[in-house]
Amino acid sequence: MSREKVEFSNSRGESLAALLELPEKPARAYALFAHCFTCGKDIAAAARIARGLTARGIGVLRFDFTGLGGSEGDFANTNFSSNVSDLIAAADFLRENGRAPSLLIGHSLGGAAVLFAAGQIPEVTAVATIGAPATPEHVIRQFHADLEAIESSGEAEVSLAGRKFRIQRQFLDDLKTQDLNSVIGNWKRALLIMHAPLDEVVSIDEAGKIFQAARHPKSFISIDGADHLLSNLGRAQYVASTIAAWAESYLPEVEVTPPEVEQGKLFVGEGNQRFLRDMYSDDHYWLADEPKRLGGDNLGPDPYEHLLAALGACTSMTIRMYANRKSWPLEDISVRLSHGREHRKDCEDCAEDGQKLEVLRREISLTGPLDSEQRDRLMEIADRCPVHRTLEGDLVIETVAG
Repeated sequence: MSREKVEFSNSRGESLAALLELPEKPARAYALFAHCFTCGKDIAAAARIARGLTARGIGVLRFDFTGLGGSEGDFANTNFSSNVSDLIAAADFLRENGRAPSLLIGHSLGGAAVLFAAGQIPEVTAVATIGAPATPEHVIRQFHADLEAIESSGEAEVSLAGRKFRIQRQFLDDLKTQDLNSVIGNWKRALLIMHAPLDEVVSIDEAGKIFQAARHPKSFISIDGADHLLSNLGRAQYVASTIAAWAESYLPEVEVTPPEVEQGKLFVGEGNQRFLRDMYSDDHYWLADEPKRLGGDNLGPDPYEHLLAALGACTSMTIRMYANRKSWPLEDISVRLSHGREHRKDCEDCAEDGQKLEVLRREISLTGPLDSEQRDRLMEIADRCPVHRTLEGDLVIETVAG
C-alpha cells in the first residue's frame, strides 16, 4: 500500500489536507471517506477502515473538513452544508486526477453528509454509513447546556469529545433545514447502513429511520460489540471487510490485463512515478520498491535485495537438488546474504566510471546428521549454482531501445 499526502481547495479557496491511500496493484475502484463530527481524517477508525479497503484493492481518500486537523479555515464558520460542499470538492479532486469515487463512506455526521453529497457526485454507485444520524439536526443533542447560550448570544464554546469548539447559531439553523427524506428517497444508489446496537452517541433507532427513507437496494448490518468511534481494532476491520464485500456488486468492473511475458523472461512496469515497480514473469507478479528512508514506499524488495534473493534462492535449491539425488540426510538449509550497498545512493553516483570490487557475502547453514565429507561437498556444490556462475562469469548486458 502507498500513502500520499495531498491537498485540494474547497469552494472558498481554502486548502484541505488529505491522505490518498492506494493498494499495491492498480485500484479497481476509489472511495471517499467522511470522518465523524469534529474528529479528523487521522482518527483510528478512519485509518483502519481505509487500510482495510486498500488491502482489498480499493483506493481511499480521507480528508479533514474545513477548520479541522491540517485543513485551513475556521471551524466556527462551517456548517453541515459546508461539509457536504467539502465532500463534493474532494470528489472533484479525485475526478480531476482520473480517480472519480464510486463509493462514499461516512462515519457519524460524516455519514449524513455522504447521504446528501451522493446525489451530486454522478460516479457514485454505492454509499455506506457507519453510526450515522437520520437527520443532521441530531448532532444538536451533543451541545446540551450550551444550546441556550448559542441561541441567545449567537455563538458559544462547546466541549465535544474532550475538545473545545466555537459553534455559531448559523450552524444550528443550517442543521434544522436539512431534509433527509427528500434527498435519499430519490437517488438511485446502493446503500449499506452499519450501526452498533449499543451506540451511546447515535441511537440505533436513527439507522432504522435511514433504512425506511431509502429505496432499494439497501442493506442493514449490525456492528455488534462496537462503540460509536469503532475504537476496537477488530470491529473496525470487520466494518472494512464488510463494506468491501458488499460494494463488490455495485462498483464498476475494472479489468487489469497483465502484460504477456514469455517463459524465462521478465517485464518491469512503472507502478508509480516514485520508485514502485510492477514485476511480471510468465506466471507471477510481485513488487520492487525503495525503502521509505530513501524516498520509496517500501512495498517490495529493492533492486539489490532482488539480486541477493536470486543468489540465495538458487544456492538453496542447488544444494537441495544435489542432496536429494544423493539421498543424504539434509533436513534444512538456510542462506543469509548481504551486499552493503544502497541502490538509490548508487544511482546518484551512476555517472562515475570508476570500477569497484563487488562482494556478496553468503552464509550457508546446513541442518541434519551429515558427516564432514557430505558437508564439504554441499558447500562446494553451492558455488556451482547457475546464478552464482552467472555473477562470476564474463557477464555482458545488452541494452536496446524498445
